[in-house]
Amino acid sequence: MQLSVIILNYNVRYFLEQCVYSVQKALQGIDGEIIVVDNASSDDSCQMIKEKFSNVTLIENKDNLGFPKGNNIGVAKAKGEYICILNPDTVVAEDTFSKILDFVNRLRQAQSDKRQSKVELVETDFGIIGCKLIDGSGKFLPECKRGVPTPWVAFTKIFGLYKLFPKSSWFNRYYAMHLTEYQSGEVDILVGAFMFMQRDLYLKVGGFDENCFMYSDDIDLSYLVKKAGYSNQYFADTTVIHYKGESTVRDGLYMKRFREAMQFFYKKHFKKSWFFDVMMQMGSFAFSLVKRNQQKNIKPNIDKFFVFSDKKIKLKTDKSVEYLTDLNQFQVEENKHVEIIFDIDFLDFKEVIFFMDKYKDRNISFKNYISKSNYLIGSYNSNDKGEVLQLESDLL
Repeated sequence: MQLSVIILNYNVRYFLEQCVYSVQKALQGIDGEIIVVDNASSDDSCQMIKEKFSNVTLIENKDNLGFPKGNNIGVAKAKGEYICILNPDTVVAEDTFSKILDFVNRLRQAQSDKRQSKVELVETDFGIIGCKLIDGSGKFLPECKRGVPTPWVAFTKIFGLYKLFPKSSWFNRYYAMHLTEYQSGEVDILVGAFMFMQRDLYLKVGGFDENCFMYSDDIDLSYLVKKAGYSNQYFADTTVIHYKGESTVRDGLYMKRFREAMQFFYKKHFKKSWFFDVMMQMGSFAFSLVKRNQQKNIKPNIDKFFVFSDKKIKLKTDKSVEYLTDLNQFQVEENKHVEIIFDIDFLDFKEVIFFMDKYKDRNISFKNYISKSNYLIGSYNSNDKGEVLQLESDLL
């Protein structure tokens, strides 16, 4: 088998359904499998998978075992030469996996050519591959490519120095700003929402460290792969939506675990210092304040809806609704906040992602219509928990 996609779920039934549906479409023509590991969800996530996706391998944990252990369980079950660790609050394009597999083949061919030509300085083998991520509003998520968060790099991040000196190699390493969002290339750290790699390499470095419950596990795995002599790659030629806010609510418990996770990483890989401890304390406190403020008043007042579908979907609104059948028919309406609704039975996810990316800086929000379960789903930015609206009737 070529590829195993592992999705660890916890209480995000609707996002999970959309994710699995997108992955199924992306695996067409690929010898692959989908493994959903559920960490003892209290919603009907498992029942939904059994009823709607009978070909998906479902592992039901009796307890919430955390991100590292949950994914390790999924990888142990996987049969693919490659694995993709994927968050349930993501949407992949129809050609995401085929493009990355082509990229892998090009990397391998380049390695083979260099070895055969006896080039003295041979580049390291590829390790983890990540891709471009956008949030539910279409905006680029810079954390999908990062540098190793050494105490200095963490300092530049905490105090915003990377914004003041984006072109300086001294200050721009946290978000790997030597590459733009549109440039593929080598980076140190990739985000756990989307990690593509060889299964054997994952096992070789020990997978996710189960001593870390969550939040620094992807940094740790990326760093282990880098230390083992492999080159982590950011691949910019495919884009994945990561709603981000739904699976992790930014509350007091989140901040506690975030601090613990960062302390775990530094104690494991760097010498402990008072400078680092002070920086992390200050950074965690500032991060907490920023996140709490960002989560207030997220939902906009919507003036008009545009629905891209070949059928008339019934919305619960007294606002104006315009139905369109061609993305090119859309025209921006100034001084209005409009919401775009995509019928994913009518449009490809790739088309939806391209449209979101194109209109990300406009006064526009987006939702997908999942006809199989008759609901709308989306989020307004990366700090939004996400919104699911169940519809009573699918047609006017």
